[in-house]
Amino acid sequence: MTAPTTMTFFERFETDILSGKKTITIRDESERNYQPGSVVEVSTLEQGRVFCNLKIISVEPILFYDLGEFHAQQENMTLDVLKDVIQDIYPGISQLYVVSYELV
Repeated sequence: MTAPTTMTFFERFETDILSGKKTITIRDESERNYQPGSVVEVSTLEQGRVFCNLKIISVEPILFYDLGEFHAQQENMTLDVLKDVIQDIYPGISQLYVVSYELV
C-alpha cells in the first residue's frame, strides 16, 4: 500500500499543532499506513486549508483502554477529554494507532 502524503485535522487542533503542543494523533486502522520519515501536507478537515507539513516519526498500534496520561499530554488535553474525543470520532473502537510527528 502506498503511504499517505496528506493528513487532515479538525480546525480546533491547528493552534496546538503549530505551537508544538500536540505531537501525536490517534487514528483508526484506515489511517495506519503513514511511513516514518515521510513528510505529509496537513490541512483542515472542514475546509481543506493547508496549514503545515509534518514529518512522521512513528506509527504504533495501541488499544483504546491502554491510552494514558502520556498520550493525553502529547495531544495537549486531559485523558478524559482525549477518550471522549476519540469516542466521538471513532465510536466503540478498540484498536487505534498513535502517529507521532514533528513540525517541519
